[in-house]
Amino acid sequence: MKFKYNKEDDVLLIELNNKKIDYAEQTGNFIVHFSPDRQATVIEILEASGFLKQAARKFPKKVLDSVIPTFPQVVKNTK
Repeated sequence: MKFKYNKEDDVLLIELNNKKIDYAEQTGNFIVHFSPDRQATVIEILEASGFLKQAARKFPKKVLDSVIPTFPQVVKNTK
């Protein structure tokens, strides 16, 4: 699993695997890309900084500690 954050566009990409992307479905600020065999391959979170700030208030400390080093500019000031 790989995480990529585009600060300019405020989009978080979560690459779940390396399967070929066939199609995508969007619900709100979430876009899920699927392979031809209907497995999720990539999750995009639009307006990611807002999502992460809100979600960080709910994450267990262990999860939050693993997220902050990856996206410090996004998750700071969540407490």
